Amino acid sequence: MNDKFQKLRYQYPEFIYDKYEYHLINNTLEIKYYFIIPNLTTFNPIISLKVPNNISLNDNYLRNLIFHLGLIELISYIKCCCSQNIIIKAGYLDEEQIKWFKKLYYNGLGEFLYRNKINVSEEELFNFKIMGEKIELKPINYETNGNLIPVGGGKDSAVVLEILKNEVDNTAFILNPKKANLACVKEANIDSLIATRIIDPHLIDLNNQEFLNGHTPFSSLLSFLTYLVSYIYHKKYIILANEASANEETVLNSNVNHQYSKSYEYEKDFNNYMEKYFHLDIHYFSLLRPLNELEIAFLFSHYEKYHPHFKSCNLGSKDINWPWCCNCPKCLFVFIILSPYLYKEKLLNIFNEDLYERKDLLPIFQELLGYKETKPFECVGTFHEVRVAVSMLIKKLDKLPFLLQYYQDHYPIEEDLELINYYNEENNLPSYFAEILKKEMQKYVK
Repeated sequence: MNDKFQKLRYQYPEFIYDKYEYHLINNTLEIKYYFIIPNLTTFNPIISLKVPNNISLNDNYLRNLIFHLGLIELISYIKCCCSQNIIIKAGYLDEEQIKWFKKLYYNGLGEFLYRNKINVSEEELFNFKIMGEKIELKPINYETNGNLIPVGGGKDSAVVLEILKNEVDNTAFILNPKKANLACVKEANIDSLIATRIIDPHLIDLNNQEFLNGHTPFSSLLSFLTYLVSYIYHKKYIILANEASANEETVLNSNVNHQYSKSYEYEKDFNNYMEKYFHLDIHYFSLLRPLNELEIAFLFSHYEKYHPHFKSCNLGSKDINWPWCCNCPKCLFVFIILSPYLYKEKLLNIFNEDLYERKDLLPIFQELLGYKETKPFECVGTFHEVRVAVSMLIKKLDKLPFLLQYYQDHYPIEEDLELINYYNEENNLPSYFAEILKKEMQKYVK
């Protein structure tokens, strides 16, 4: 067990979700959360978003959704000490809700626990003490229509934008906009809603000290935030771009999944929770869940207007211009998965260099292929998808670049003709959207 974890947990046993406040400033809803670690610090993260003129701030649905968003926001802050006792003063949860959030916190922090060598059970990780008042949600006359499409700036959300371009009521949603996602939305020619999230600087200070740090389930924050936005704007569908590959574990033979909050399991849990506790006609699903990464790359290869704009590199995302760093697992994975369709000139126009010639990327290449203990802790595809993509390209080339030659010399060629025609039935797509997706796939099959 990590000694730092034990020490911090003993020294700071309580984390308090004290309250939340929200108010309007020029049609911007600003939400401020108050988290306290006694004898250490307070945190006040802020989330802001544009709202309509007629929004009612006294709405109990609005209040309860804001409270729930805070339950996800706090994950980023409690992880620095992993205080065992979470004191909830800001609102109310019943026993079943507590169980739901315990599962999310444990699985969503799975990578964090693994990389910090923390061995603790789901039941032991956190205790909840509920001190807040229950918010009564009376049935309301509430009609919904249209699609809210979160756009991160990568190839997947661009594919969703393009597939749904003919739908009459699309709105893009962007959190903390960058050049890439703004450009993709502009190419899609749809309106957008923009939100900002400000991390409390005290957390950054603690991260630079001897406190615990690591990955949190960001997509779960996005799920509650987009649900709040959909409620405010009466949107019927929240349409994600998470693929079937997100279900695969990151650490072999374990439950550790970097993409847990993008998984089908989380998507299903989230929908069940919101249906039970909010009863609103808002549906959260991923349009790309039936597809694998090779199929998504195949579609994206035809959507050339997005090629100069899209970005997936997490390291580069710290720069508002969002360049490809060309040194990380995400860059190499995107290069590989697109390579059967865009190699060589078109792919070099995107990345400005041939990553297959980079000898220094060999360890990352082996991780992506599944010949190491873990996958890279990034949102990347399955081992099989990567091996098939590499094998497809090897068969097309006469002269192999370094990484492909290494693969041919050390590993077996993997062919899977069915992979490009795969359809994962384990999904939440309404039949209307399933038909749109199938037609789009058939459009490019020769």
